[in-house]
Amino acid sequence: MRLCGDIGGTKVLLALVDGAGNIRQQCRLASADFASFGDLLGAYLGQIDTAIDGGCLAVAGPVANDGRSAKITNLPWTIDCAALEARFGLGRLALINDFAGVALGVAGAAPEQLITLQAGEPAPAGVKLVIGAGTGLGMAILSGKEILPSEGGHVGFAPQDEVQALIASALLREHGRVTAERVISGPGLAAIHRVLAGENLDPAAIAERALAGEPAALRSVDNFFSAYGAFAGDMALAVLARGGVYLAGGVTQRLLPLLAQSGFLAAFNAKAEHAELVRGMPVRVTTDPEIGLRGAAVAACQTRHS
Repeated sequence: MRLCGDIGGTKVLLALVDGAGNIRQQCRLASADFASFGDLLGAYLGQIDTAIDGGCLAVAGPVANDGRSAKITNLPWTIDCAALEARFGLGRLALINDFAGVALGVAGAAPEQLITLQAGEPAPAGVKLVIGAGTGLGMAILSGKEILPSEGGHVGFAPQDEVQALIASALLREHGRVTAERVISGPGLAAIHRVLAGENLDPAAIAERALAGEPAALRSVDNFFSAYGAFAGDMALAVLARGGVYLAGGVTQRLLPLLAQSGFLAAFNAKAEHAELVRGMPVRVTTDPEIGLRGAAVAACQTRHS
C-alpha cells in the first residue's frame, strides 16, 4: 500500500492507495490539533496495521526542487521526507504542491463532478488553469500531461473598483503588502467583511449568514467573488487557458449556491480588449471536496512506477 495525503492549512486528509488506485482507510484530521505534521502522521499511522511502501503527499506550500521537503505556507510546519521515512519506516516519499494534486484530480474528474459556469469554446489540447480559494489561494497549470505548480496566489492584489481599493488600503496598513490571497481566501473573506461591515466573524459564520440571505454578509461574499473572478480572469489571460479554468477550494464549494448569481463571471470577463478571448474560455467548478487527495493518490501510484 502507498500513502497519499492532502495537507492544507485547516485540514489534512490521509489515506492509503492500493495497486489499482483505490483509496482506503481515509482519515480527516484538523491541522490545528497538532504541533507538527510528524505528530499528525503518527496519530494516523497508529490506526494502520498495513506496511506502507512510500507514497506522495500534496502540500499547501512551495516544494523544494528535489520534491523532498516543504514549508507549509499557513502553518508552522516543515515537512521533510527523509525525516518521516526514518521515523516511521515508510519507504520513499515524495511531495507535490497541493494544487498540483488538485490539477491531477481535475484531469481525472468525472463530468458529474463539474459544474459549468461558462461553456466557452473549449480547446481540448489547450492549457487548463486550476484555481482554488480555501485557507489560502492555490493555483496550478495543466499543459498536456505536464502539471506546472504555481504560487500565483501570492502575486499582488489588483483592485478593480473603489470598494476593492478600500479593502486593499485597509489590508495594506495591516500587512504592508497585499497579495491576492489576502483577499481571495477564507481569511480574505473575513477581512472583506471586517472592512465593509465592521464585524469580526470567521469565514464559516459569514458564509452561513450569506446563505441565509443576510444583506451585509451577502455584500461581503459578492465583493469576494468579484475579486476572485477578476483574479481568475487575469491568470487565465496570463497562461492563455483555452482548455478551461477550473475552480476548487473549500470556500468556493461552501459558497457554491451563491456563485452563479454573483459578480464572478462579469469580473472574469471584464478584460477590455481581451474580453472576447476570455469569454471563449470554459469556466467550471469541481464539486468534489476530496479532489486533492485523489490527485495525490494518482501521484502516489505514478511514483511507484517512476
